[in-house]
Amino acid sequence: MQLFSAQYEDLARLGARDRLRRLSPANGKDFSSNDYLALAGSDWLRAAGEAALHDGVAAGSGGSRLLRGNAPEHEALEHAVAQQFGSESTLFFGSGFAANSALFATLPQSGDLVVHDAFVHASAHDGMRHGRAETVAAAHNDASAFEDCIRAWRQGGGTGTPWIAVESLYSMDGDRAPLADLAAIADRHDGILLIDEAHATGVFGDRGEGLAGALEGRPNIIITRTLGKALGCEGALICGPRIVRDFLINRGRPFIFSTAPSPLMARIAMAALRNLEEEPQRRARLHALIAHAESRLSAVGVAPTGSQIMPLILGEDARTMAAAQALQAAGFDIRGIRPPTVPAGTARLRISLTLNVSTAEVDQLADILADLPS
Repeated sequence: MQLFSAQYEDLARLGARDRLRRLSPANGKDFSSNDYLALAGSDWLRAAGEAALHDGVAAGSGGSRLLRGNAPEHEALEHAVAQQFGSESTLFFGSGFAANSALFATLPQSGDLVVHDAFVHASAHDGMRHGRAETVAAAHNDASAFEDCIRAWRQGGGTGTPWIAVESLYSMDGDRAPLADLAAIADRHDGILLIDEAHATGVFGDRGEGLAGALEGRPNIIITRTLGKALGCEGALICGPRIVRDFLINRGRPFIFSTAPSPLMARIAMAALRNLEEEPQRRARLHALIAHAESRLSAVGVAPTGSQIMPLILGEDARTMAAAQALQAAGFDIRGIRPPTVPAGTARLRISLTLNVSTAEVDQLADILADLPS
């Protein structure tokens, strides 16, 4: 019997469908990263890291936060995020995936219902699989579908708490959730609204607070904010009522049994937060770039989204990957996205706008896209 035979067969099936994934290095003009404000490699964060090292901040935590790994830098970051965005409390995780999976696996209880957007992130799905609550998908960005799911559950005898789970800005489509409508639904049904602000934090809002800033601090709102995208760092914070933090510390297995995030990264993240306040021009430049790109790329089939994420849906997996390879050969780092990351038949080029590129490079991209075979 050949070792790993099932795994070889599975990979062969993926290859036959043009869905085999491989790691490839960053190369060419950056139209694929989530480094929206170009902070990841900035002098601003580099200086913050150097200063932290000079101050003796440790690179590693040495243990979980419930043992010896709870550093002053972790608590300072949590306090700063709560103050800056208006949350009662926050809790720092090593990644957005860990934060979301912990949240969904821990907070909803047996007898509750989680109604999630059909396009919600894989981290939420992983958390729900480990959770106790019943789950159901609602049609993407259709607020009435969420309410219909809750009403049907109540009529069927559901007596627990309904949880509504969405992303404020969807990472593959660049469109926005109807947050005000969903918050009203949560209010009407004594529910809780979970909002993943991963791709909106730092990009939207007068202070970079994202798209859910008007809802922050309400007792039935929980927000996940990642640091690894517009803020250029690593990690994530769950923001919400104090009970959320306390319950995750006591019952959240991904938090309890994980080595704490780097204190050095927490200090660097503090600098990224300051940048949102002290260099608002970064956001202004990004939004100017978005407007320019919408004007130029709409002519080659890229529908405007009003955000920094602009998909070009090509449909077929093979065609999408061939187009991505052609763009990369021309010096543009654009990746093809295929199922199961996106629904079947919607394979796409995910064009991500960051301050790592210029308007002239957007123009060059538009010219190349116009010449791609149809």
